Amino acid sequence: MNIESLRSYCLSLRGVTEDVKWGNDLCFLIGGKMFCVTNLDGEPSVSFKVSDAEFEELTSLTGIIPAPYMARNKWIQVQSWDKFIDPQWENYVKQSYELIKSKLTKKLQKEIGTS
Repeated sequence: MNIESLRSYCLSLRGVTEDVKWGNDLCFLIGGKMFCVTNLDGEPSVSFKVSDAEFEELTSLTGIIPAPYMARNKWIQVQSWDKFIDPQWENYVKQSYELIKSKLTKKLQKEIGTS
């Protein structure tokens, strides 16, 4: 996985938009809520939400840390593109998308065509 394939995959999910925040972070959003963030320059890192059970397991691995400012919401930061193979990246990103989407109102889910 790399930034272009991540971008392509995220934008293939229904209702996803992208935005650059904080000067150099590419954010992918569903219903205005972030579900995946990667930096555009510097060291590679990708942050996304995981399940409560996976949070402890994944953050115990080398190269995966609780995401700064978002750890309390069970977000992790993966500090290398080679930490996962592409199907794993897609699984975790899709899971994050679904976790965030599930918190949207039913009305908003319908408006963006995801329900």
